[in-house]
Amino acid sequence: MSKIIALAGKGGVGKTTVSALALRYLAKTGASPVLAVDADPNSNLGETLGMDVTKTVGDVREDFMRDPQGVPSGMDKIVYIEMLMNQIIIETQAFDLLVMGRQEGQGCYCMVNNILNRFTEQLSKNYKYLLVDNEAGMEHLSRRTSGKVDMLLLVTDYALRGLRAVARIKEMLGGLKLAVTNIGLVVNRAPEELGSVFLAEAEKIDIPIVCKIPEDKALLEFDMERKSLIDLPDDSPAVVAVDAMMKDMLAK
Repeated sequence: MSKIIALAGKGGVGKTTVSALALRYLAKTGASPVLAVDADPNSNLGETLGMDVTKTVGDVREDFMRDPQGVPSGMDKIVYIEMLMNQIIIETQAFDLLVMGRQEGQGCYCMVNNILNRFTEQLSKNYKYLLVDNEAGMEHLSRRTSGKVDMLLLVTDYALRGLRAVARIKEMLGGLKLAVTNIGLVVNRAPEELGSVFLAEAEKIDIPIVCKIPEDKALLEFDMERKSLIDLPDDSPAVVAVDAMMKDMLAK
């Protein structure tokens, strides 16, 4: 069974950037095979990795629901959907990417979702690491994994709103029935010294701060030029911070 690294946080705090940098660490340290799962409906992870995503799990689900009888003659529905799922996995030498995409539309998706749940859980067994960039609610983790998370990184920017979103996510964990081995707070776009008000609010949440990522001009430059964050230089401040966190947390 693969080790599961999950990231969550409210929109706009840089969670997907942190996901890409964590994936960069795994890729650069040869921790393959790795499957990255973009489970955020905004589906930006592929973009930060410089990848062209043309089809998502949501597209497969909607295509099937539009024409459930369109399965080729003699082929089982389960086999057909799993075949379509395999076709949308984007493969690279360092990692593979699966994008969840759009949420469910109207109607009953129970049958096709059961197939997707089984497929993604079985798929994860083929990888050493599964890195999941989640939506804030983290429903994907509870539905499409075994419920075990080895490393949960809750991401905030240097703002109290981000911290309060992290607090709400933490409160959800019990209801989602997730067994989390290690949990850490990542502060993105952090100043050199965190202010007392921020630290006091963070202390209430009772999650250790495992990484402070400073402002990094290279991130904006790479975004504007549509370059993959995998290609960031090793001395990039954001890379240095995330590399140190990953090395420490994976050693536990």
